[in-house]
Amino acid sequence: MSLKIRLARGGSKKRPHYSIVVADVRSPRDGRFIEKLGTYDPLLPKDGERVKFDADRVQHWLGHGARPTDRVLRFLDAAGILKREPRNNPTKALPGKKAQERLDEKKAKEEEAAAAEAEAPAEEVAEEVAEATEAAAPAEEAAPAEEAAPAEEAAPAEDAAPAEESETEEAKAG
Repeated sequence: MSLKIRLARGGSKKRPHYSIVVADVRSPRDGRFIEKLGTYDPLLPKDGERVKFDADRVQHWLGHGARPTDRVLRFLDAAGILKREPRNNPTKALPGKKAQERLDEKKAKEEEAAAAEAEAPAEEVAEEVAEATEAAAPAEEAAPAEEAAPAEEAAPAEDAAPAEESETEEAKAG
């Protein structure tokens, strides 16, 4: 006869209360059991008395070959009676087959767009550089003539300004 140390649900709707029991593996979850070992009340705060069980009786049944369920094993590990090995399923968090295909398609489209974008700016930059050099050559030729003209214009303006000042001074004196 295979034995399990498991939880049997009690309590009303939305108000669970569990008994920690030793039962035959063939008996129903909330059905016949051999011995009640303790209780688990998930509604109590975690730092309180959520789990209560008789450690001596648990040791007795473990000695007789009873195997705890995962949840009961967590309680026994917290109490220091048994050691629970952490589970490791690295593939559980991976997306499914169809989702993985969609992600691969999306990555391929993004790579194509990035490649096309990288080629286009390179061509545009080359065109802009060519245009800039073409525009710069005529501008450089015209620039000295433009620079000379403002200098000529500024000189007569400076000459005219002192003349105006002298006229205003003569008007004040007279």
